[in-house]
Amino acid sequence: MRILLADDHPLFRIALAQAVRAVAPEATIAEAGTFDDALADLAAHADTDLVLLDLHMPGSHGLMALATLRGEYPAIAVAMISAHDDASTVRRALAHGAAGFISKRSGLDELQTALRAVLAAQTWLPPALRGNVLVGEADAEERRLAARLAALSPQQMRVLGLVADGLLNKQIADRLGVQERTVKAHLTAIFERLDVRNRTQAGVLLRSLEVADPALRVEG
Repeated sequence: MRILLADDHPLFRIALAQAVRAVAPEATIAEAGTFDDALADLAAHADTDLVLLDLHMPGSHGLMALATLRGEYPAIAVAMISAHDDASTVRRALAHGAAGFISKRSGLDELQTALRAVLAAQTWLPPALRGNVLVGEADAEERRLAARLAALSPQQMRVLGLVADGLLNKQIADRLGVQERTVKAHLTAIFERLDVRNRTQAGVLLRSLEVADPALRVEG
């Protein structure tokens, strides 16, 4: 068994690793501090069984990271981890294919219980939200968006992610090692499948996947 801990907070990764070793001592544990690092790790280790994915890690663009992993590695379970554990965010994560949602406010015992559930192919939800979140529940628009993203190929998801990063077509081509016309062809297909007309509308759609990090909110 191989488990990837994708979180930009080293101290929390230590807590996660401790919980993993308690419930799956035979597991190989890998770590990534950015979403790009997570993608690089999975490209080299497609046999990974589980990714514990921070909702707000650098490069994740909120739920875009989850959609990317589910599209490119459908056989790998992805459980979201965040302190942003309100019912709406949890429902959205489940709509995009999360195997569970683990609150960063969980103690070690709850972390271990959550990991046992996810490793047993059960959907884990924060106990405080189980009365407010039904598995499979999400608004119709979120389900439609999840289905559209799921229709994209892995390479199209990579292109879309680089669009989200603000890269121009030539920059995307250079990053992916393809010709610019190939990027344009991918964008045409992406726009059609997402039912948008251009980059501007695609940008609006991508921003809808962002989830504001409560740690960055300024009072006043």
